[in-house]
Amino acid sequence: MAESSSSTFAHGPELPAPVNLLEYLPQEWEALLRSWGQPRFRALQVFRWIHQRAETDPEAMTDLPKALRQRLQEEGLRPLLAVAADHLAGDGTRKLLVEMHDGRQVETVLIPRGSVAAEDIYAPQELDDGEPSGAGQQAQLTQCISSQVGCAMGCAFCASGRAGLKRQMSAGEIVSQVLLARRLMPSDVRHGGVVFMGMGEPLHNYGAVARALCLLSHPEGLGMSLRRITVSTSGLVPEMDRLAADFKGRVQLAVSIHAGDSATRSTIMPINRKYDLDQVVAAMRRYPLLARKRLTIEYTLLSGVNDAVKDARQLAALLKGMRAKVNLIPMNSVSDSGFGAPAAEAVDRFQAQLRAAGVDTFVRRRKGDDIAAACGQLALHGEARKIRLPVRQ
Repeated sequence: MAESSSSTFAHGPELPAPVNLLEYLPQEWEALLRSWGQPRFRALQVFRWIHQRAETDPEAMTDLPKALRQRLQEEGLRPLLAVAADHLAGDGTRKLLVEMHDGRQVETVLIPRGSVAAEDIYAPQELDDGEPSGAGQQAQLTQCISSQVGCAMGCAFCASGRAGLKRQMSAGEIVSQVLLARRLMPSDVRHGGVVFMGMGEPLHNYGAVARALCLLSHPEGLGMSLRRITVSTSGLVPEMDRLAADFKGRVQLAVSIHAGDSATRSTIMPINRKYDLDQVVAAMRRYPLLARKRLTIEYTLLSGVNDAVKDARQLAALLKGMRAKVNLIPMNSVSDSGFGAPAAEAVDRFQAQLRAAGVDTFVRRRKGDDIAAACGQLALHGEARKIRLPVRQ
């Protein structure tokens, strides 16, 4: 495969070099195919096969010359993911455990419109303009995708980080989750949104995630509006600022807060010891928001840890004057985590306190409980014997 240095594309971020053919952008395909003696127009043909038709087998690219198809195979263009397990929940949520070439597994979840409230981050995102004709009548789903194998953040209540970070995912592997879903989805269903809220901390794998965003939104490929894509973070402040600069606020941002004060947050989110709550909130206030868009605040309610009325008041004070909405997430059971779900009465009190303070908030309904749809739970089974459980003080 030809070498490629980091590239800057018009109106886009500076990207690291691609690591596999599946993640080449059209300009890179032009350069590569030119070196193979192919005409320029072949670049868009190949790119469209991959990113419009979700086809990663060169032999299926029937309008390409046989010699080029053979060269693509020799150079390593192939499917990057295989389905290891496919689970369908009673609410229509579909969870795929996918395996990569080295045997590592991650999860991606397909969430139909009808299984979530309209204001949920998992609901298909409505655009203010540019919506394709007839799109409102077509069935939609949101896909939750992974960006790392495991996670290095070590949040005490989160299944994804229980076994630690195993490795980064490439942009090709990240995008392949969406391509795979496209092949599995019925023809009358389309993507209404993609959320980087699966396994891993997306901004800890910034270069690959940025390239994936460019691939997903490229007009010659899937053509998904960046406003339909949400990137979640536990609060990596420099990368939050970089995402803002690179994509001008077009990518939706969700920030995991989980506490209204730094002391509590540090006990459950180790990243707070590096970027404390004040720094994270300042970065949130700097993030450029498009008209009629808001930041999403993720707040997992842990019984006896962060679910008291005083915690709600602290959170409301942090968010005062900010264009934001709060997703309250009652703790999903994670075996041996040491944390539990709050009582329904505690959730109601917390929500009522936020609303009384003028903070838009709703409680996320659990999706796919019968198939362990919380991030990392399915993949966690294979790592169970390797886990060192967090110790609560």
